Formats: sequence, C-alpha cells, structure tokens
Amino acid sequence: MDRRSQSSKSQPPALAGAPPADQSQVSHLPSASAQRQSRSEFGFKNQSAGPGWEAGEKASGPRDLPVPGRWCVHAYYTLCPWAPDGSGRLLLAGGDLEAGVAEVMVLSPRGEVLDRFGRVPLGQNFFHTGLWQTWSPDANFVYYQGGTFSNPRIVRHELSGGAEVSLDGDMEGAPPGDQPIVSGLMGMLYAAGYVGDRKYRPDLAPMPFQARGEHGLFEYTFDPPRRTLRLSVAEMLNRHPQRDRLAAADAEIRARLGGNEALTLMLYCVRWNPEGSRMLFYFGNHCVVKERAEPRVGYVMTADRDLHDIHLAVDLGFGNRGVHWSWHPDGRRLLGYGPDPDTPGRVCLAEVNFDGGGYRRISRHDSGGHPSICPTDPNLLVTDSHHDDGPVSFIDLRHDRVVAEHRLPRRGPGGIKGTSGSIDLHPVFSRDGRTILVNTRPSTFAVAREIPAPTVARAKR
Repeated sequence: MDRRSQSSKSQPPALAGAPPADQSQVSHLPSASAQRQSRSEFGFKNQSAGPGWEAGEKASGPRDLPVPGRWCVHAYYTLCPWAPDGSGRLLLAGGDLEAGVAEVMVLSPRGEVLDRFGRVPLGQNFFHTGLWQTWSPDANFVYYQGGTFSNPRIVRHELSGGAEVSLDGDMEGAPPGDQPIVSGLMGMLYAAGYVGDRKYRPDLAPMPFQARGEHGLFEYTFDPPRRTLRLSVAEMLNRHPQRDRLAAADAEIRARLGGNEALTLMLYCVRWNPEGSRMLFYFGNHCVVKERAEPRVGYVMTADRDLHDIHLAVDLGFGNRGVHWSWHPDGRRLLGYGPDPDTPGRVCLAEVNFDGGGYRRISRHDSGGHPSICPTDPNLLVTDSHHDDGPVSFIDLRHDRVVAEHRLPRRGPGGIKGTSGSIDLHPVFSRDGRTILVNTRPSTFAVAREIPAPTVARAKR
C-alpha cells in the first residue's frame, strides 16, 4: 500500500516574524476491461515500441523505444523511470502533437505499451519533463502532473483498475518512499520568464511574487486531499544565513523599480535523496528575465523531511556559477556543477556534504549538463551537454577521464509549437546501474533510448 495518504505530523518551528503555514513487490496491471475502456475512449491502441530485451537481460547495445505518433520523454534525470519492483517496466510521457494532448505510458521491458492513461493538454513544460510521471514505492500507483498550466493538478493513478484521485497542485516528481509530495509552484518559474517567450509575466503567476508569506514549498496529501504551505519564501528569507545581503538587494530593487517591487524570490526544484530522509531545494530567482537587472540569486538548500533542519549547501548566486544539483547515491552528499575551488572563474563538477561542508571538485568537466552517479558504482558518473549532438559522457571519477561517449541528436527537423524543437538528453541510471535512459530527437518525434553503461573497472587507462 502506498502510504502517501498521511501527512507529516510535525510542523516547522515557529520563527519570529515569520507568517503561519496553511493549513508487495508484485505490481498489478489494469484489468483488460479497464484498458479497453481507456483506449476506446481516447482512441489509443496497444502498440509495440519495437524489439528489446527482458528484465534483467544484459543489454548488448543502445536501442530506441519509439512509440508511433508520440513525442516521448522520461520525466527527469533525478527520477528513475524503471519500476521499483524489478519488473523492468518503464514510465514515459507521450505527446500527441496533432491533438495537443499528452498521456502517461507504461512500457514492458521489450518496449510494448502495456498501459496508457491521462489526457493532459500539451504545455510548454511537457517538452522538458513530460508529466513528471513517477512510480509509487510499491509500483502499484503512478503519480503525474495533470490539469493545465494555470490550473495544475496532481493525479494519483491506480494501475490495477485505473482509478484516479487528483487535487489542485504542482509537483516535480513524487518522493521515493511514503513521504507526502512536497513542491513549489512551477507557475512561478514560468511567470518569471523561465521558458516560452521568456518574458516577465507576473499576471500569470499563481500568486503574487511579493506575497512571500503565501507561496513557497507546499505539502500534498491525498487522504484526505489537502495542500499545506510548509515553508514560505518569507520564512526561508528570515531563516537564511545571508538574509542581510538579500535585504540589501531587495532595497536596491525597490529603489530602482519603485512600488512593491523586490527580488523575484521563489522556492522550487525539490529533489529527494534515495532514502527519502532529506530533500534539497532551490531558493532564489535564477530564472527571472535579465531585463529586471536583478542580481542572480541561487541557493541550494537541504532539509530533513519535516523541514526542520535546514542548511545552505551551495551558493550559486551573486557571481558564483553553477547548475543542476542533485543527490549522491549515498544520500548524504550532493553533486552538480559549481565554482572550481582551484581555478577561480571556472565551473567544474563538484560535490558537497548536505550541511555545506566538504565542498570539492570531482571532475574538470564543465558542460553544465545533468550529472548523476551510478547507484551501484560510485566511480562512474554520467552527464550530458547542450550541443546539438550532446554528447552523453561517462566519466571514471578515479582518474577524471571520459571512458565512453555517445553523440545523440537533440534537434529534429523544424520547430514544434511550445518548444524550441530541441530536447534535453537528461541521462538517468537504471536501478541496477547497468543502463541509462536518455531523450533523443532523431526526427519529428522525440524518442527515448537505452544505452548500456560501461564498467569503469575495466576501462582502459
């Protein structure tokens, strides 16, 4: 049973001047009748995604997983798309470009579409992260982002019969255990100019940017359906170790722009460690348009699951460069691109303890891609680049050496409405560390591709 129905009982400690918060390993696939009903209603058919291998079979080489008529993407490089029950099933999101809708698809280890559900309007965020589709820890449910850009909903889909429960809210994937979903409001990022027309559109924000006591990190539960503001921007600002510096920047913006203007601060990008005991999140404005001339603010924060024990792990603002931080498989360290401690002005792959200590370079690689470490081999890291052909690079961290590289198409013919036409590769390891999944765009549609991971112990030196 998925226990995400219960909310965390403990609440963050009260802070002076801070606003109060709002108040089996065997999976069960949908019955044949439920599948027929879903597919007949939306015109879907059970289509093969091509030949492949069974769960646990050793991959002999890269293989594509095309689904006819669908733009396919996995959710994100921090969310494993393979089922946690060892069945080898895979989660993808598929976009029907002609109909303007997206769905979640469950693929077999051989690439057949076993199930498909959801009918979500295609938005600009789909081309980056799909529907944030995520397995429940028992593989009996799938969570995904439904609704629309202005009225998002979180949906819990039961695979055994197709029953769904939804509630108002945003998510960037579900936690790995029984923790409630925690997320910022993604609409804040897009209103600040994150993607799309890259214009500052505060009228599109789900809440006013300067209403800092009303938005931040929300907790979502399904039984009963409830959304609770667990950490507001105002509270984070009050608890921040550099609050005086931020207050000075606020004053400068207010003096220059007038009125109720200030830094466009948000809480976003929640990422859980593998055990679900801690989360990282971003605090800042790094996605705001340059026309506002705000200083770049980007703090990587960490917290326990109750948001009590909060630490500043990495400062990526006020001239410090860096991007894409996530958890090391050990659940205590973070890794990403940040300032090179040995070469001022340069970026490198680095790691840091969750409390901000022990920051060090682990590789000179500086693409600014999406790095992660193999869950079964701490010496093997994979990352990508933003050129038209990637590449995806496997790095042996013992020697800071690229041991395998795959050049992959990121931009197909012509642009697609709502996107630049390119995709991010977002390499993500399988749970056994033997394979990665990436997004590619070899033609009109984006296609997921599986690539065997090298064994660094056997790599040539």
